[in-house]
Amino acid sequence: MSVTDLTADLRSDTLTRPTPEMREAMAGAPVGDDVYGEDPTVMALQRRVADLLGHEDALFTPTGSMANQLGVRLHVAPGQELVTDDLAHVLRAEMGAAAVLSGISARSYPAVGGLLDVDAAMALAVTEGGAYQVGTACVVVENTHNFGGGTVQPLEAMQDLHHRAHERGMAVHLDGARLWNAHVATGVPLADYGACADTVSVCLSKGLGAPVGSLLVGSRDRMAEARVWRKRFGGGMRQVGILAAAGRHALEHQLDRLAQDHARCQRVAAAVAGAVPEAVDPAAVHTNILVLHVAPAGWAASDFIEAAGERGVLGYATGPEHVRFVWHLDVDDAQTDHTAAVLTELLTSREPARG
Repeated sequence: MSVTDLTADLRSDTLTRPTPEMREAMAGAPVGDDVYGEDPTVMALQRRVADLLGHEDALFTPTGSMANQLGVRLHVAPGQELVTDDLAHVLRAEMGAAAVLSGISARSYPAVGGLLDVDAAMALAVTEGGAYQVGTACVVVENTHNFGGGTVQPLEAMQDLHHRAHERGMAVHLDGARLWNAHVATGVPLADYGACADTVSVCLSKGLGAPVGSLLVGSRDRMAEARVWRKRFGGGMRQVGILAAAGRHALEHQLDRLAQDHARCQRVAAAVAGAVPEAVDPAAVHTNILVLHVAPAGWAASDFIEAAGERGVLGYATGPEHVRFVWHLDVDDAQTDHTAAVLTELLTSREPARG
């Protein structure tokens, strides 16, 4: 088998492609005009996801970024702020949308491995600033945490955040783009996670393998308001049941298989740590995302990604010293074994960097 046959595209789990069965479900989906709220497939998906997360209602959106931006817009008025960690997707990867679209400012606390630090978030929040300081209206938490390395947030910390935020009059938005992974990794019911937030976004187009789509869940009144803002943001869609059908199929047939992605990712983490312990702590690899610290092995992240790509392993540099690899349904055991061999070989091929 050639390197080409073994090429593993691990840049992101957004690279998944719809299965033949998913395509069939899409082709046969009953549809209607979703701007009028008349698409039966969309309505069924929204009801299913709202029930799973223990909320009253849900709204289908084209992207996870839009679901997040709708969520924070519901809680934070122009001129107010949100608080989150410094690695959060809403800060690093949504193109400043909260500020540009909604006039929302943000402050952040340092996140160690992407883990929620409730005390730090509460210390940063300002809820009695009067006419002198920007008021904090919402705390955003991400589970699993993308740039933290697929970190699963402890349920107890999320419950504590929700309680303390509400005591001070703040809302909580959960960026649950990969909440499915947290659920599969821990066995914590989705509704238990959902109970920790006023709004939750979940993504269908990552590990679940749908070609597009996310949902925002929350109260019925909030989702009615979010529907207006979705149209205002340019996200009103018509016969979108064709896409919602992919999400329904994914939830029915491709949720439990996320455990395979986790196992493959953790297998590579263990192999790399066995050769280069400084690169990764396998105990910190919770789900399908592997972040390696390549600088101690003498690599710049960009050079490492280029070298790995030449050997058939595609990844993503998250900074000057760290690289990320993400498992998904289009990466099998053979590609995983090839990845472990390539990463281990590269990390042991240079003299370690000296301080």
